[in-house]
Amino acid sequence: MTAIFKRELRSYFNSVTGYAFAAFLLLFTGIYTMGICLAGGYTNYEYVLGNMAFIFLLIVPIVTMKVFAEEKKQKTDQLLYALPLGMTKIVLGKYLALLVVFAVPMVIVAVYPLLLSMYGTLNLKVVYCTVIGFILLGAALLSIGTFISSLTESQPLAGGLTFLVLLINYLSSSIASAIGVGENFIESLNLFSRLDQFVYGIFDVGNVIFYLTVTAFFLFLTVQSLEKRRWS
Repeated sequence: MTAIFKRELRSYFNSVTGYAFAAFLLLFTGIYTMGICLAGGYTNYEYVLGNMAFIFLLIVPIVTMKVFAEEKKQKTDQLLYALPLGMTKIVLGKYLALLVVFAVPMVIVAVYPLLLSMYGTLNLKVVYCTVIGFILLGAALLSIGTFISSLTESQPLAGGLTFLVLLINYLSSSIASAIGVGENFIESLNLFSRLDQFVYGIFDVGNVIFYLTVTAFFLFLTVQSLEKRRWS
């Protein structure tokens, strides 16, 4: 698993993918920080992350579309199947590399509140509660993108499907409210809306478990997808 992890991590930072992911995340964080905290004069840094959750719609498809789709297109997935590793370890190795790519810009994002606190009073407990929620949301969405990438050998298709799935989830609460059907149920499945409670400073263990469950579920589906291809 360590070899897979290192190989994947090198591939992200030897290409533009890892840098593009970090650049987009930091760019929008900077824009929202300037607009809300600096120009707007608000000391609520948690609003920055709460309002920019939509950025995952753009960056998750970019970073996850190649995870398995590229392996299939180049037929190097056959080498993965030949490794003396269980498919679970292969999936975890690739997924952990994704988390590191996500964690690098998030370390920088987590420093912003400390810098802002030098010029104003921030509720750091609420801020870092939101940071945790933002990371959990990102981890869950990355697992969804990883699963979709395992279904096809086309990177554009994997990226497009991931964007579509995430967009539907992002808009699901509004759609349910507009048609007046299953609002509570659909709201409970909306990954993005659960971030709001973290923004309000509510560290609900139920939301943490939900995000971790979604992550584990889609990684499990990824393993099953690859196992099916392996033996077909």
